[in-house]
Amino acid sequence: MNDERTAALVELERKVRWLSTWMIHHANHIRSNDDGLKVGGHQASSASLSTIMTALYFAALRPEDRIAVKPHASPVFHAIQYLFGNQTRDRLENFRGYKGAQSYPSRTKDADDVDFSTGSVGLGVAQTLFSSLTQDYLTAKGWGEDAGKGKMVALLGDAEMDEGNIFEALLEGWKHDVRNTWWVVDYNRQSLDAVVREGLWERFEAIFHNFGWEVVILKYGSLQQQAFREPGGEELKRWIDECPNQLYSALTFQGGAAWRKRLMDEIGDQGPVSRLIERRSDGELAALMSNLAGHDLPALVDAFETARKHDRPVCFIAYTVKGYGLPLAGHKDNHAGLMTPGQLETLRTSLSIRPGHEWDPFEGVKDPQALRHFLKRVPFNAKGPRRKSAPAVAIPDTLEVEIAGSMSTQQGFGLLMHGISKRKDAFADRVVTTSPDVTVSTNLGAWVNRRGLFAREEMADIFKAERIPSTFTWNFAPSGQHMELGIAEMNLFLMLSALGLSHSLFGERLLPVGTLYDPFIERGLDALNYACYQDARFIIAGTPSGVTLAPEGGAHQSIATPLIGMAQDGLASFEPAFVDELATIMRFAFDYLQRDGEEEPDETSWLRDAVGGSVYLRMSTRSIEQPRRSIDERLAEDIVNGAYWLRKPGPNAEMIIAYAGAVAPEAIEAVGLLAEARRDVGLLAVTSADRLNAGWNAAQRAREEGLVHARSHVERLLGDVPSHCGIVTVLDGHPATLAWLGSVCGHRTRSLGVEHFGQTGTIADLYRHYGLDAQGILRAAAALTPGKPVRHLRQIAV
Repeated sequence: MNDERTAALVELERKVRWLSTWMIHHANHIRSNDDGLKVGGHQASSASLSTIMTALYFAALRPEDRIAVKPHASPVFHAIQYLFGNQTRDRLENFRGYKGAQSYPSRTKDADDVDFSTGSVGLGVAQTLFSSLTQDYLTAKGWGEDAGKGKMVALLGDAEMDEGNIFEALLEGWKHDVRNTWWVVDYNRQSLDAVVREGLWERFEAIFHNFGWEVVILKYGSLQQQAFREPGGEELKRWIDECPNQLYSALTFQGGAAWRKRLMDEIGDQGPVSRLIERRSDGELAALMSNLAGHDLPALVDAFETARKHDRPVCFIAYTVKGYGLPLAGHKDNHAGLMTPGQLETLRTSLSIRPGHEWDPFEGVKDPQALRHFLKRVPFNAKGPRRKSAPAVAIPDTLEVEIAGSMSTQQGFGLLMHGISKRKDAFADRVVTTSPDVTVSTNLGAWVNRRGLFAREEMADIFKAERIPSTFTWNFAPSGQHMELGIAEMNLFLMLSALGLSHSLFGERLLPVGTLYDPFIERGLDALNYACYQDARFIIAGTPSGVTLAPEGGAHQSIATPLIGMAQDGLASFEPAFVDELATIMRFAFDYLQRDGEEEPDETSWLRDAVGGSVYLRMSTRSIEQPRRSIDERLAEDIVNGAYWLRKPGPNAEMIIAYAGAVAPEAIEAVGLLAEARRDVGLLAVTSADRLNAGWNAAQRAREEGLVHARSHVERLLGDVPSHCGIVTVLDGHPATLAWLGSVCGHRTRSLGVEHFGQTGTIADLYRHYGLDAQGILRAAAALTPGKPVRHLRQIAV
């Protein structure tokens, strides 16, 4: 590094360290007056990474690079963005406060150019790997070439490497020959509660080497390397290499005098080693021993610039001291530690920060004008904000599908995707699918046969080459549009998250569709939530679902997934019963993925549809009789908004059956059997309990705020139903999914569903066991509403 750049980086590192430390101190001062909140963890972790992040942002990174910042290093990130001019002082002053800079970097909540949200440890790390695969996918298609290939960078702690999803991602990256990925491990040898085990770096090195990564060990800073060249230096180096992590941390906290005593006691020889130690004051000795490469700007910049010359994935293991440069450096309790006012004043004085000027970007800088000029030339920020956009892809007015007399929604999904695969337009070209080893069993086989599997290099289907008959053609090529994954569901949702952010990260629109078995949504739930928190856009098809998957037993039967669909923010959940409903919903979904409008709700549905989001389809393998009808504009709108009358109740209705999904035949049968015992029975087809409920809640809030005319879709559906009418709800899932319907207009309600793990049997067996069959619905209806006995209700055998 030249002297001018070195001087500028040193100044910037000092500013970043001060601003991040002051931000945390200020937040603690404000919050402790409000609610006693302390944010000590940020103080030590931020100090640990300030040098690495200075080297990255102000020297190594380019505008096309994308970076996931370690969660507790968010103050350093915000401070860097403040110096770039991308963050405001008022947000820094309000760190961890309402509308202030976020505790952990957030794409959706922060205003300062966050690439990847972090917070749930490990997920941001793996996201960079899948974003690199997405970048390869786009490059293979010839899209986004103008920007050039960027490095997908993750900053992570050594303790964060305990997270299993990181290793799942490593394996998937090896399968897909991942490129242009950097993971920088902050090897400070401390976790939240302890000091990490000895020799962990060797395990990391072996793991990454085994997966084909280059490993760069950044251990010794410039001062240490210089000392090692002195007489006695080799002995000092040997002692450092053999020193246990706990002892090194403890001596770092104790300072120069403790270092001196320990070194003289253990390697002092009244010769070269002793003279090496004695030539340095206590302060100089402490600086030498804490001069690890993770705090040495020249060492870091050189390592990053060298790695930039190739596209192989690289793991940098950067030795650091947690709390570096602060009085709590090295102490095992420093995660919760906070600097005292006296310690902060000492730091302020050492950095020449005047009271009242703590937030000034160039306070304490020797040559502010030169630093301003340097910042304007920093490559990473040279082109301004890096958040991209992409034009919407036109969606056909309808998705054509040939509907048989009896079909399942999973079968219909496969036919719809096959129909899309036959199209010769931008819509079909921009669809990309992925699945965790269940491509065929979730009915994506026909799509893959036509559109192919993606790989950076072409690989022939050996079965086809050997002329072995097979229903499926598994050709891998850069032209393919299906990303075949291993069986880890975490990887599926992280892949969907990366694909679903391609418009924002790379300026190219993709329409991702992922499939998995519905119960295994829960295995990847953290990653699904993470993807939605980032506002990634994708369709997830969960199929097959519920106890309707009867012969598979409880291990493959989902219960809670309808509630997950309702509760998950950023995800519109649907459970259609019929294929024409599914076709209508999928057409809406591909459009919904691309929306980016205002948050104000539509005053018809009271849903925030202009904002857009991701979509979850809960589907079944149960073939049921399909209605022969034409979906007009009004019915399509009702299907998308969440419900419609399959049989509208009469003016004197005594009973309504509301159902969702595969239990439609039982609900239809029950309505027919009830007709002579209860008047004007209605049948409500619920296609989205999620959207019905969201619209109802939004309309209630609007009325509370004075918009007395606000009426949601479900309120209009139930508004004319007599108050004495009862409602029985039924679905193959948790009964709470539809239980709230009775609260809309005050109707007595009995909700049927599944609350306990399923078992093996036929569909009829399990529906009877859980009370989802027509007889179970009749029993609930008879008990809920007074009237003459239901003639078709059979006696339950005891």
